[in-house]
Amino acid sequence: MGDAERPGLVVPERFIPTPRSISREAQAFLSNKPPVGATQMPPLGDKQAWRAHAAEADRTMAAFTARNAELYPGDHVEHRLSACPLYEIVPQSLTESQGRRTILYIHGGGFCMGGGQAAIYSAMPFASLAGVRTWSLDYRMPPDHPFPAAVDDAVEAYRWLLEHYGPENIAVYGPSAGGNLAPAMILKARDLGLPLPAACAVHSPASDLTESGDTYETNAVIDIILQHRLPELMMLYADGADLTDPLLSPAFADYAAGFPPTMLTSGTRDLLLSSTVMLHRAMRRGGVKAELHVWEAMTHAPFFGSPEERELLDETVRFMLEHTRAD
Repeated sequence: MGDAERPGLVVPERFIPTPRSISREAQAFLSNKPPVGATQMPPLGDKQAWRAHAAEADRTMAAFTARNAELYPGDHVEHRLSACPLYEIVPQSLTESQGRRTILYIHGGGFCMGGGQAAIYSAMPFASLAGVRTWSLDYRMPPDHPFPAAVDDAVEAYRWLLEHYGPENIAVYGPSAGGNLAPAMILKARDLGLPLPAACAVHSPASDLTESGDTYETNAVIDIILQHRLPELMMLYADGADLTDPLLSPAFADYAAGFPPTMLTSGTRDLLLSSTVMLHRAMRRGGVKAELHVWEAMTHAPFFGSPEERELLDETVRFMLEHTRAD
């Protein structure tokens, strides 16, 4: 069905100003797109081109996240799961008062980027602000390892943590693609009969791989980070599987069989605001204690270096600490 045959509204071209309702740092962010990698995707079947694309994006993301990680110092140790690394982040702010609380961090990056050094650096703010050991999963990714490899790696990482912590000590966090994988991992762990973690938190989760939500239209272009749908990434990751499979699109899952308290964060300019809202509603229908927090004018990525970013981090860390036990 073409656009002319679909029900909807024709919106005239218009200028959308940067709002004055946000901090100066956030206004500057909206005026200057950060260098987080190109959105031009290679041909779907060209694995070599995808490998090169991911490698270049990883270099850019590592450089960018390294600068931010300098504000949250700590050390890391690499552990090895059966098929991928699991990084142990030990922040300088590690405190005995937080006891045995810990975080499993599942990085974003469109399911095919954001691993390696970027996976370490992007977890460091959470480790530092929470004052706990944080475990960042460098899961396998397409084009060589499509679905369900990343979910399987996440379940293995969670099993590994269960050998060292009680489930009541563990919170799971993921942004973007990680915001898909975090609930997908918990759903699969639930189906396998594993004890569930104490809390889950996600930011701008890619929870609907069909990309059907309203804000894929209403926030197109004005989200300066994720400006439009990326069906190539969804198809690359899914590798022919049904995009409505709950482990691919957690927005379509049944949460009535049990799921931990969850915090979902997004922004009014986030292309994935609808995906966040859809996931929140699915959780609420299933009886999950789920909080939805939406930031004014925020895009798919937080306003890096702004008071709003720090507020988002603080809120997320607060939620995870409140729902995990220290002993």
